This record gives sequence, structure tokens and C-alpha cells, in this order.
Amino acid sequence: MTAVTNLVHRCRGRLAAALLIFLSVWAVSAHAEDPGIAWSALAPEQQQVLAAFEGRWGQLPAERQAALARGATRWLSMSPQEREQARHHFERWRALSPEERQQMRDRWRAFKALPEEERQRVLRQFHRFHDLPPEQRHALRERWQRMTPDEKRALRRGLPEAAPPHR
Repeated sequence: MTAVTNLVHRCRGRLAAALLIFLSVWAVSAHAEDPGIAWSALAPEQQQVLAAFEGRWGQLPAERQAALARGATRWLSMSPQEREQARHHFERWRALSPEERQQMRDRWRAFKALPEEERQRVLRQFHRFHDLPPEQRHALRERWQRMTPDEKRALRRGLPEAAPPHR
């Protein structure tokens, strides 16, 4: 029985190594099989929007190509006002430091991880705040900045949606 056990243990290690090699080769070949989107497969309008990427399009990962193609499609469906707003947001993004950009990405991931009901509540609160006159938003921001972390936590937990903003 010990000889059989020894054989099983020796084979288990070899089997694990072989499986690991197989999975590694499979993962690389699966990635290599996805060539992404050919530049010529993009609509002429998408090519125009993405012209800055043409020279390096073939080197971009397939996921990045797909995201850029979707972005170009979205851009083409926007009204002139929406495009101007998007340009403004992009310029604000470019002005952020790498640390601020990472903080924004982290916040976005945290938001996306919230349950749907909580995301909807946060969005309603955001829109409620955004719809306030600029002076009122400014006053609320100042009030928020003066609050202690405990006061902020308490407000986040107990803020009823229908409560009028503090004046």
C-alpha cells in the first residue's frame, strides 16, 4: 500500500505541473486567437473619431479596441451639446493628477459594487444636489467640509431622501 501511495504522490506533482503548463499554453493561445477588431472593420465614422489610434490600433489589446469602438459609437450618437459636455469632462479628467485619477477610478469601482437599490439612491441624491442653485451647492459643500468625520458618517446613514437641504 505504501508503494502505491508513494506512486500517487509522485504522479500528483507531475500531473499538477503538466496541468499548469497546459493551462498556461491554453491561456496564451486563447488570447492570441482574439485578434480584436481590424481597423478596416470599423465604420468610416468610427475611424474618423479614432484617427489618433490608427497607427497603433493593431497593437492595442482586443478589449481596449472594443471599448474604443463602443466609445466612438457613443460619441457619434451624441448631440453637439452632449459632445461639448463630454469634451469638458475629458479636459477636467486630463487636468487631474495620477493620484486623483486613481481615486476617481476607485470611487467608481466602489459605486459599481453597490447593490442596485443603493446605487439608485446615491444617483437620486446626486441629481437632487446637482439640481440646486450654484449658491446653495456651494453652501452645502462648505458645510460638509466643516463637518467632522463622525458627523459625515451619521449624515450618510440617516439622510432621508425627501429631506430639504439645510439652509
